[in-house]
Amino acid sequence: MGISTEAFAALERQVQVLVDRAEITGLIDGYLISLDTVPQGGGRFDEAWARRYFTSDVRISRPVGDHEGIAGLAEAEQVALGKFKRTQHTGANYMIDLAGDRAAVRWNAIMTHVHLAATQQARGEEAGGHFDVGGTFTGEAVRTSDGWRLRRLEVQAVWTNGKGPLALTPEAEATLRDLAVGV
Repeated sequence: MGISTEAFAALERQVQVLVDRAEITGLIDGYLISLDTVPQGGGRFDEAWARRYFTSDVRISRPVGDHEGIAGLAEAEQVALGKFKRTQHTGANYMIDLAGDRAAVRWNAIMTHVHLAATQQARGEEAGGHFDVGGTFTGEAVRTSDGWRLRRLEVQAVWTNGKGPLALTPEAEATLRDLAVGV
């Protein structure tokens, strides 16, 4: 028994949706894992890393500061994560709303940041202290000739536990202050 042309076309569309969702989920997971593995492996964030996950016109908003465009993005990530000995970013609850070659994305994340020994020493505390953040990532992914990439990303802290790094941007200080007073 054969399948009708209409049924086959519908099946093709369903498979494409599943493939797109899997590719976007892989993009998100790869990005989160890269935040932990690049510096821990002794590597540095570079332009190839940035182009693997983002479009050239990317806009990122996060508690440690905003960034527009791919130029300088790797360096900004290196500075932000260089304040910690190691990190672990875990994502879950991916919501992907596909609309052709664009997708609205949202996921929850738990982010653990283990302080540098120098940070703990400056505070007069034992090594191994960490700063934990629970938050959400929202944004937009777009299909490019190189596959799905993130064009817009907003990171929002929902809660924190522990002390942040010694040097914070004004934006990060304001976020921590707001979370502390329950704003």
